[in-house]
Amino acid sequence: MRMEALRVFSVGILVWWVLGVGAIEVFGLPSCHFPAIYNFGDSNSDTGGMSAAFYQMVWPFGESFFHEAAGRSSDGRLMVDFIAEHLKLPYLNAYLDSIGGKFGVSFRQGANFATGGATILRPNKTVFESGVSPFYLDVQIAHFDQFKARTNSLYNHAKLASRRRKLPRPEDFSKALYILDIGQNDISFGLSKPEEELQATYIPELVNKLSAAVQHLYEQGGRTFWIHNTGPFGCMPVSILYAPNPPGTLDNCGCLKYSNRIAMEFNKQLKKAVIKLRADLPHASLTYVDIYAAKYELIRDAKKQGFIEPPEKCCGKRVNGVDVHCGEKASVNDSEVYGDSCKNPSSYISWDGVHYTEAANHWFANRIIKGSMSDNSLSIAQACHMSQGS
Repeated sequence: MRMEALRVFSVGILVWWVLGVGAIEVFGLPSCHFPAIYNFGDSNSDTGGMSAAFYQMVWPFGESFFHEAAGRSSDGRLMVDFIAEHLKLPYLNAYLDSIGGKFGVSFRQGANFATGGATILRPNKTVFESGVSPFYLDVQIAHFDQFKARTNSLYNHAKLASRRRKLPRPEDFSKALYILDIGQNDISFGLSKPEEELQATYIPELVNKLSAAVQHLYEQGGRTFWIHNTGPFGCMPVSILYAPNPPGTLDNCGCLKYSNRIAMEFNKQLKKAVIKLRADLPHASLTYVDIYAAKYELIRDAKKQGFIEPPEKCCGKRVNGVDVHCGEKASVNDSEVYGDSCKNPSSYISWDGVHYTEAANHWFANRIIKGSMSDNSLSIAQACHMSQGS
């Protein structure tokens, strides 16, 4: 009865406009006080998984905030880091990282299962051939299942409080926030397919797999889901600078129309799936977050927001037709060239042509945490309250 009352209340409640970044919060709903975050995704939210599993990330990644490579594909923090800060939770340790940072590993308040290069679908090439993570979504979900079972067992059998301190409390799994931000790499790999196939079979398969992951987490006790759609892939410098773009292929922002059209088709189908999940999972709170709109807004208004206009990137360079990737070295005309970073990363939207700078991630986070990009107008702090959305 209490949850049904909240559902009705959240649909009919007045909306209060909050100062700053045009955000909205549903007035009157209390904060959820999430005890933990469990994150699933790709390099947009990987906080060290891929770096721990394969090759350690190198300088200048992490230079702006951590002052060392911290397993993130950026010069500093990611959106998931700013979300954690906003919810007054620590930065998430990667599940695959057994050592962690300066203060060791603690999974008391969540874990990150995301890995750079991850896909929704099972990859058909190795990471060494294509850069695609072997830890695709089904594997990340399997990691969560194992994590939950093992930490519950360890917690319940621990005789000393000190041994429980870094383990999640079993009751917190149902109260935690579950974030999913994945699909960008699948869209990238799918662009070579005919558009009819993408819309009719490929994208529906992606969405169905993502929906199945949410349903599984629900069966495991998860109740609050914050689901990001995919960003404007056609606006990435790596897409714009290296793809053939005859007249008519770019929009007014200089982004590839076709790539963004496919991303928007994925987002449209994903939103419908989230609405269906609300009906199928009666005790779940699901929020569809329009990351695409937030990212495109900044790219469109880059100069107005104090950023250098795309497609410029901060780290890495192209010299005489040779790509020197961020933090790497290459031989160009018998000379060694280093892919260093720019002097002021906070002026750039793109960090390395694929990923975003900390400044851009901060801007995106400010747009989403208050609810202005949520289909149900709920802020992330209120995401546990059920709503029909739109």
